[in-house]
This record gives sequence, C-alpha cells and structure tokens, in this order.
Amino acid sequence: MMKPIGLGGSFTFPNTSLTVNRMGYGAMQLAGPQVWGPPRDPDGAVRVLRAAVAAGVNHIDTSDFYGPHVTNQTIKRALHPYPEGLVMVTKLGARRGPDKSWIHALSRQELSDGVHDNLRNLGLDKLDIVNLRVGDPMGPTEGSIEQPLTALAELKRQGLIGHLGLSNVTPRQLAEAQKISEIVCVQNLYNVAHRSDDAFLDDLERQGIAYVPFFPLGGFAPIQSAALEAAAASMQAKPMQVALAWLLHRARNILLIPGTSSMEHLRENLDAAAIKLSPEAIANLDSICPRR
Repeated sequence: MMKPIGLGGSFTFPNTSLTVNRMGYGAMQLAGPQVWGPPRDPDGAVRVLRAAVAAGVNHIDTSDFYGPHVTNQTIKRALHPYPEGLVMVTKLGARRGPDKSWIHALSRQELSDGVHDNLRNLGLDKLDIVNLRVGDPMGPTEGSIEQPLTALAELKRQGLIGHLGLSNVTPRQLAEAQKISEIVCVQNLYNVAHRSDDAFLDDLERQGIAYVPFFPLGGFAPIQSAALEAAAASMQAKPMQVALAWLLHRARNILLIPGTSSMEHLRENLDAAAIKLSPEAIANLDSICPRR
C-alpha cells in the first residue's frame, strides 16, 4: 500500500470549509475505452482508487457521464463509506449517446436528473462541488449560461449541491455566473503546451478561485517537446512528471487531477508533486508555449 506523501501543498476553496491537497485524482480513465463501459480490470480500478486515497489524495474529479455511471459506481465500490475530508467534484452538462457520442444536457430536467444520478451512483446525500460543463469539444464558446446555472443554483438551495464551479468556459461566462452564484473553481484545458488561459488563470488566482486544468498531460495525444524531454532528463524524472510539476509551480490556485488506471502511473503522478523546478528549468519549459 502506498504511504501518505506530500502532494503539492493544500488549497481551500473560497468561502468553504473544503481543503484539499493540490494533487488530486481524475476518474475518467476508470471507464473502458472511449470512456465507455466498464474498465478492463474492475478490481484493479478499485485498487488504484484505494491506493490514491491511502497516499493522501482527498480530491477526486468524476462525472456520472463517464461510462456512463461506471466511474461513480467504481468509486462507491472502492471508497464508500467515504473517509472524512474526501472532496468529490462532479460535472453536469453532458450525456452519452448510444453511439458513444457526447451530447449537451443543459435543460433544467437534464441537470436535475444528472444531480440525482450522481448522488445515487456515488452513494451521497449531497454533492460537494458540481461543475457546469459547457462549450464544445474544441474548447469554450461564448454564449449565455444563465439558464443552466440558475437551475443548478436552485438545486444548491435545495441542499443537493454544496458549491458550484464551471468547466470549459470563458472569462465573460465566469462574470455572468458570479451574478447568479458564487463560483469556487474553473476547470479548463491548460498545460505546458496549451496556454491560452494564461490571463484567465492569473485573474482567478487573484480572486482565490481554484483552477483545475483538464488534460494536464496533453490528453489523448500526450505532450511531445524537446524542452520537456531535456528538463526531465536533467532531473532523472519522466517528462509527464515534469509537466505536472510545472503546473504546480505555475500558480498557487492550480489543482491537478491526472487520471490513470495503473498503479505504476499513479505513483509517478503523485511523485511529481515533490519535483522542484529551478528558475532555469521553468524558463525552458515556459518556452514550449510562450505566455499569452
């Protein structure tokens, strides 16, 4: 069993009692290929989740549209009853078609159904944080999010949701959302090779709002960079570990949720939190994608 280790320090979501270690765990890879159906090794998925929590992970990012239902049911099997202090963050705003497609699900009824699906499959009475996911697969798209967020804010008032966040959004959409409800986190695409959110991230840091980059390692096509390879070789680390370490150094409000179904990769991801980057290494890594 993995022993607890330092996980990049801690972060408290604004105006909440929820404090998490900055290195968390993303559950998407617990489902089968194309995030559909059961994992190849269900028992292995349970072992990975238990090992992550035993090592100090107390922030799990999931969604009931992963599988669908599979990841939440696996989390429940592995960890329920949940240890004190474990923060579960889920997402709403999509559903899966029978052809494995990703379809917007932003109506009031779809969002209500999604909350209850997450509660049932996780075995919870209340969801700690729910992110409203909008935009499209290529990134955020401008447009009002008032109606779906208002529906979630109503479910929050009913006591089914603790706090609200956003995923795949623009600064303008955040500003609109903050007129409806407090927003405690934003989850967007960001990594050492994809930095279009630099200014947005800086603004969120000033506000004390968590920024949770999805695809921190590049997604389905891992980051390939000579600078990243060189930095990793100089530190006797793996490139993907250095990419995670760079994110932790980038801003104090960044929380990481790398996912894996492999015990070996889990350890590598967690060990990345202990990597210290020199100013020279950071400058070299910054050159992969100049600040925007």
